[in-house]
Amino acid sequence: MKNGMTALARPGVADLAVYEPGRPIEEVARELGFANADDIVKLASNENPFGPSPKALRAMRRAAADMHRYPDGGAFYLRQAIAAKLEVRPGQVLVGSGSNEILELIGHVFLDASTDIVVADRAFVVYRLIGNMFGAGVISVPMKDYTHDLDAMADAITPRTRVVFIANPNNPTGTLVGQAEIDRFMRRVPAHVVVCFDEAYGELLPRDRQPEVLPYVRQGRNVMTVRTFSKTYGLAGLRIGYVVAPEEGIALLHRVRQPFNVNAMALAAARAALEDDAFVEKIRRLVARELDFYRRKLTALKLNFIPSVANFLLVEVGEGRRVFEALQRERVIVRPMDGYGLPRHVRITVGTRRENERCIEALAKVLGRA
Repeated sequence: MKNGMTALARPGVADLAVYEPGRPIEEVARELGFANADDIVKLASNENPFGPSPKALRAMRRAAADMHRYPDGGAFYLRQAIAAKLEVRPGQVLVGSGSNEILELIGHVFLDASTDIVVADRAFVVYRLIGNMFGAGVISVPMKDYTHDLDAMADAITPRTRVVFIANPNNPTGTLVGQAEIDRFMRRVPAHVVVCFDEAYGELLPRDRQPEVLPYVRQGRNVMTVRTFSKTYGLAGLRIGYVVAPEEGIALLHRVRQPFNVNAMALAAARAALEDDAFVEKIRRLVARELDFYRRKLTALKLNFIPSVANFLLVEVGEGRRVFEALQRERVIVRPMDGYGLPRHVRITVGTRRENERCIEALAKVLGRA
């Protein structure tokens, strides 16, 4: 009999894959022996390079004096604000430590070894990890033109299926499925399936381009819409997101949620950021401008890329892992995509103009296309 903790672990835990996040600036500086980390450009984690909303910063400063108190465990005021903005009831909103915690809570409620999930093969890898964590089967459906094929995903649903995960816009491809495709898909979804729409990048789109899924929540359908303050609102370091779902579903998520799962500073910052519509409009304009910069420069370098509606681009560079490592030596951090079955690609986050120019210069140098 084996000794040690691995032998005592729940079956399958030791075989779970570990998520590979974007590498922190400080870690790269240490590994490569850079004395100064300040000139390293990080374009790996789809962060907002323009910083948080000024309203959120002011709220954080005010909240700092009360960090000796536990946060509001029910996120009462933030849920009220989200509900008012989205025209739903506060009981249809749950706040979590980033959208990733909420995705895990969905797994706790609905998944076990007797169930399956349906995902797209190039969708956010965390869905697959969550399925594996709870022993559920993972039905992976090929994308069509790097976009969710909702017709094929509906075909893949079986009596065992409990959750279908749809990232819209999708990470890492930056593609979007439209309202007509969503409505056609929802007409086919059986009553034993929960549909989770992950809209982490949704606010980056102009309002008239954002598909509407909240009407399905208001109708009481088995739909959960997950959003985050990490991307558009620039609060990734605070780890705060939320889900909108029918009250019955929210009540189930509360049963598996840990108390005080969101810190008080995050609650204050998110509530203030939610009111800063001018900041959101500014971020949309800046991201659109810098996406256009990348389109022009990557085309000039004769590099193929997937047109994106989010704040990143999937770029075909040949040997993705080698290019990723070479760019690090040029003090530019991007994201290799071999973990997504895309070994010829890297994902580049939209940064500031200075950061984007550095990235293009380094990419041209590494590929010998200066």
